[in-house]
Amino acid sequence: MVKHLIKSNENHEVTIFDVNKDAYNLVKKDIDGRSVTVADSVADVAKNCNVVITMLPAPQHVNAVYKDMLDNVKPGQLYIDASTIDPQTTQDVAKQVESKGAQLMDAPVSGGVGGAAAGTLTFMVGGEDDAFNRANPLLKLMGKNIVHCGKTGMGQVAKIANNLVLGISMAAISEAMVMGTRLGMDPAKLANIFNTSSARCWSSDTYNPCPGVMENVPSSRNYEGGFASQLMLKDVGLAVTAAEAAKIPLPLGKRTQQLYKDVSEAGLGSKDFSVVFRYHNDRVGDSEL
Repeated sequence: MVKHLIKSNENHEVTIFDVNKDAYNLVKKDIDGRSVTVADSVADVAKNCNVVITMLPAPQHVNAVYKDMLDNVKPGQLYIDASTIDPQTTQDVAKQVESKGAQLMDAPVSGGVGGAAAGTLTFMVGGEDDAFNRANPLLKLMGKNIVHCGKTGMGQVAKIANNLVLGISMAAISEAMVMGTRLGMDPAKLANIFNTSSARCWSSDTYNPCPGVMENVPSSRNYEGGFASQLMLKDVGLAVTAAEAAKIPLPLGKRTQQLYKDVSEAGLGSKDFSVVFRYHNDRVGDSEL
C-alpha cells in the first residue's frame, strides 16, 4: 500500500512507522530508490503529517496507538484507520480525534495481500462527506473500489459483515470438498461443478481450500501466507460481539467462531484460514464426530 503512495505522480511526502523494523526494508526494496522518511514513533507521525493512515491488528492496538498520537493531533488533520475493528471503538477514537479539531474515517479493506500489492483493494469507508472527498484521491492510489458506507463506523460494519460471510462460506466449501473427495470425487472436477453451479463463491472459484485444485493460493503452498486463521477468528468474533450488543442472533456466526477457535487451538492459527479444509480432513473417522 505504501509503495503505491510513494510511486504515484502526486509528489506526496511519505513518512512511515512500524514496530516491525523488517517492514522498512520491504518498503525500500519496493520503491525503486524513491524517498521515504522513517519516523521514530507514532507520535512523530502525528506531529509531522497532514494525513495519517493507520492499519493495526485489533481494537486494543488502535486504542493504544491513537492514545500515543493524541497529544500531537492538530486541527485540520485527516486520520484514516484501515484496521478491521469493532464499530464502537472506531466511533470512540473518532470522538477523541475530533476533540482536537481533526477528522477520522474508518476505511477497512478487502482484497488481501495480493490486492494490496496490485493496488486493487476495496476500501469500505465511514465518515463525513467532506472527509471522504479529501481521502478519496489517496485511497484510489491504493485501491480499485472505494465505497462510502455512511457515517463513522459504517466501514467497520460493512467489513465485519463481509468477513462473517467469508468465514462461513470457507467453512461450508471446506466441509463439502472434504465430503466429496472422501466419497471418491475428483477434487478438481468437484470444484469445477461448484464454480459453474449454485455453490459458486469466492472461497471456491478464487481461493479454493483443497490442495491441488488451484495454483497460487495458500492451499497450494501448505497454507502459508494469506489471511491467518487467528485473524478470521478475530473478525468473526467482532461480528458476533457487535450482533450480541444489538441483540441480533447469529447462529451460523457463533458456530463459525467456535470452528476457527478450534482450528487455532489445533495449532493452525498462523496458517491461512482456508486451512479449515485440512482441519476437517484430518478429523475424518474421528469417533467423537
